[in-house]
Amino acid sequence: MRALLLLLAALLLPGAARAAESAAVASPRARVTLVTEAAAVAPGQPFRLALRQVLAPGWHTYWTNPGDAGEAPSLELSLPDGGTAGPLAFPAPTRIPYGPLVNFGYLGEAVFPLTVTPPEGIAPGRLLTIEGTARWLVCADLCIPEEGSFRLDLPVEAAPRPDPAAASLFRAAEGALPRPSPFAVRAGFDGGRGAVELSGPGLAPASVRNAFFFPDEPGLIDNAAPQPLSLRDGALVLSLKRGAAAVPAAVSGVVALTDAAGVRSAYTVSAAPGPVPEAGAGLLRVVFWAALGGLILNLMPCVFPVLAMKAMGLARLSGAPRAAVRAEALAYVAGVVAAFLAIGGALVAARLAGSAAGWGFQFTAPAFVAGLAWLMLAVGLNLSGVFAVGGPSGGGRTGSFGAGALAVVVATPCTAPFMAAALGAALALPPAASLAVFGAMGLGMAAPHALLAAFPSLARLLPRPGAWMERLRGVLAFPMYAAAAWLAWVVMVQAGPEGAAWVLAGAVLVGFAAWALGAAQAASAKGARVGRGAAALALLAALALLPQVSRGAPPVAEAGGEAWSAARVAALRAEGRPVFVNLTAAWCITCRVNERVALDTAATRAAFAREGVALLTGDWTRGDPAISALLRESGRDGVPLYLLYPAGGGAPVVLPQILTERMLIEAVSGAGGAARVAARPAA
Repeated sequence: MRALLLLLAALLLPGAARAAESAAVASPRARVTLVTEAAAVAPGQPFRLALRQVLAPGWHTYWTNPGDAGEAPSLELSLPDGGTAGPLAFPAPTRIPYGPLVNFGYLGEAVFPLTVTPPEGIAPGRLLTIEGTARWLVCADLCIPEEGSFRLDLPVEAAPRPDPAAASLFRAAEGALPRPSPFAVRAGFDGGRGAVELSGPGLAPASVRNAFFFPDEPGLIDNAAPQPLSLRDGALVLSLKRGAAAVPAAVSGVVALTDAAGVRSAYTVSAAPGPVPEAGAGLLRVVFWAALGGLILNLMPCVFPVLAMKAMGLARLSGAPRAAVRAEALAYVAGVVAAFLAIGGALVAARLAGSAAGWGFQFTAPAFVAGLAWLMLAVGLNLSGVFAVGGPSGGGRTGSFGAGALAVVVATPCTAPFMAAALGAALALPPAASLAVFGAMGLGMAAPHALLAAFPSLARLLPRPGAWMERLRGVLAFPMYAAAAWLAWVVMVQAGPEGAAWVLAGAVLVGFAAWALGAAQAASAKGARVGRGAAALALLAALALLPQVSRGAPPVAEAGGEAWSAARVAALRAEGRPVFVNLTAAWCITCRVNERVALDTAATRAAFAREGVALLTGDWTRGDPAISALLRESGRDGVPLYLLYPAGGGAPVVLPQILTERMLIEAVSGAGGAARVAARPAA
């Protein structure tokens, strides 16, 4: 009989037909309801209620600290005597930029749960009536305050009964709430700067993509300022810009972390203010490895063509006055360091603007590669005697500076084996520290010339100038031709046969310009003007072809594993399969060598097949943003990158960037392809 009465009440009473959710208060901007997880409640047994906002596209609402403007929603409940209600719980917010301001709040849908406890004395068979009044502010190009009244009538039974239809909503709401931090927390402010540091297991460049600190105290930080992230194994530091508010007795708020898989987690943090945690705690170590990597870079094949032409300049310095030796050596050093700082500064600026650009990004543009191929061809023609000119291949301080800058530009495809860790660390540091690391790379690469600048007398050890120099000059032209041919092949990979055809057409024009300039240098005054004009017109025609180069379509990828995507990795791991990810690029010489000697061998293929390892290849030749993001998540800023995801879950193993066949076979051997070999410690 009692069950029948409850059924009739559910059918007849207002709102009872939708006992889990109240009638909506709706506007063109938002639809707001009061929703509960309980189909029936029990005396004295807590249950969850929530204020649910579904916002129209373009509109947002606010967190407890709304940022630069706004107001958090509020809810006042009326309960029978003896009933209690806790405060609203707020999900972790997101940043909502608006012009120069940044708000903290929510887009789309926001659910604010709270706990309600019915009176102990309410009898089963009755209804628990909950009435509430809520106020909220919704904003887009303008802000509109809204409010509404809500009512829920919930059956009272001897034991609580959940509403299955509401279970997923409350699970999602609970997952969106920040959790207590499992990490040790430090925070501090000094003048206009500040920082928050988290330390503990699980924090590493390979496991954290990005992070952001939302303070509880309004005005504590400049909300619109970037928060540069510094990561090392076991710790992360978010650098902050101080706001106008006084520093409270406890710096508290929410830190939102996004992991390598793109999953966002939020943690409540609190710490008494102390000294500012320094993002550059390991800066000296990073600078050291950056300088060492730059020094080793002189031995890489990408740099050899430029070093070859610079050898001519060094040979010419034999017997030169000490001041001339020092001036040219310092000019070369300045060219190298300036180029590193320019490329590094562009990367830092791109990162601050939210781009995922990585080291070597210029090689992802076919037009840039084509232009560099033509430059290499022109230098080779200069060395072959087709025309005479200073510049990178010639003498003087301008030529030495140009040679240093060109060496850096063409060296970027070869930096990964020795400088990837330093590059990744550099771009995780604050801008000033990042530029210090890039400068150290430049000084390391230019160290031989810096030594010559410090001790000009060393130039006496070089062979004396003579007829041999002209023969050497002719021989050294061929590394430049080889570099031009390699770059033309890179364009063919990037932009297909059509792109390569435009590069070859431009090469003909560059060759004609070189011949015309050489003829002008041997002609009379009138002939010289005609020759120089013809050379200029040919060069302008070549430059006009650059937009056409980028319009070519890349050819179909060669066989060798599936194409990489985050979704495909997740699907294979869900099947329990180990996954090997090869991130490569056509212009990466190290990548190509690894593929020939280690990846694409019969023994390696047999090992992959035996262990059931899926091979996925990510091609960064044209700068895929998703691959750029994965490189950054893994603490790397260029290719190659090799990730081995073991069967059964777990973080991927980052393999060394110089591979051997034996290393790969050992890495994938074992039950289910789980990695048995740890990655080589990064520099």
